[in-house]
Amino acid sequence: MPQDAESACRHTYGLEVRPPILDAVRALPAEKQQEILSHAARLRDESVKKKPFKSVRGLWADLGISLSAGEIEGNQRDMWKNFPRDDI
Repeated sequence: MPQDAESACRHTYGLEVRPPILDAVRALPAEKQQEILSHAARLRDESVKKKPFKSVRGLWADLGISLSAGEIEGNQRDMWKNFPRDDI
């Protein structure tokens, strides 16, 4: 196991922590240790905060579209007026 990975396992108070997982990893062959290292890197990358999506309003901002709350409500009413349908 690389030295920097071991140092990452140190307790915040400076006391070295030797959890059973380190012993289990050390007992594995080198190729399995590499697999664990790759998996840990993937987990670390997944835990990094991702940039939030752009607002949908930004997608049509340059089109000059403006919808009022009343227009949206009217469209919703129109879409749902026949729900539930009896003919299905």
